[in-house]
Amino acid sequence: MLLPGRVALVTGGARRIGRAIALALARRRANVVISYRTSRVDARRTVTRLAALGVRAEAIRADLSKVADIRRLIQRVNRRFGRLDVLINSASVFARTPLGTLAERDWDLHLDTNLKGPFLCALLAIRLMRKAGGGKIINITDWAGERPYRGYLPYCVSKAGLSALTKALAKELAPHIQVIAVAPGPILPPAGQSSAERRRVVRRVPLKRWGAPEDVANAVVFAIEGTDFMTGSTIYIDGGRLIG
Repeated sequence: MLLPGRVALVTGGARRIGRAIALALARRRANVVISYRTSRVDARRTVTRLAALGVRAEAIRADLSKVADIRRLIQRVNRRFGRLDVLINSASVFARTPLGTLAERDWDLHLDTNLKGPFLCALLAIRLMRKAGGGKIINITDWAGERPYRGYLPYCVSKAGLSALTKALAKELAPHIQVIAVAPGPILPPAGQSSAERRRVVRRVPLKRWGAPEDVANAVVFAIEGTDFMTGSTIYIDGGRLIG
């Protein structure tokens, strides 16, 4: 699939990795819709940057833990553009949840946003993709879905579930819609992480450095434009952390 003239929806596209993905797609001449939950100012700035690249761009507020918001999001994309070719499930909750204080609400927040949300986005998006003759769904997972780390149990479980969802959807939607996962490793330090903790992370990465959001964005572009003979696969952008 070539991106010029296509319509892409990037959930969580206002900032961080989602923004890098949205900008990469716009540079490839795709029209881009981003969703955001609370980052309204960032969303407006991102839309301005997208539009400056000469494409149509829009930001839509949506809480992806709520079914009604997801339905409204996809409906607005359809009304605005009349089609949807690419869905990037990038929006995610990443909160430290030590087991000793872990509560049901922590589990629900992560699973609803990180797993149920992408499933429902995909379920509604495929109706538009089928009208256009096909499409691509890219799920942003995490290497920790394969090797979970302590203190983030609901997050790691939600990303493991998203990896399984990628494979299951790939089977269900073949041959006209491909579903691929891109799994970042140490790309952006979590809020509140100390300098010492960041250095410890680097020591465990075979490439001995943090990655950049653009590394993930480049992998997403490859998954869309680089090949149409890939589905159900996971691309790891982790500096070798999974094998480290």
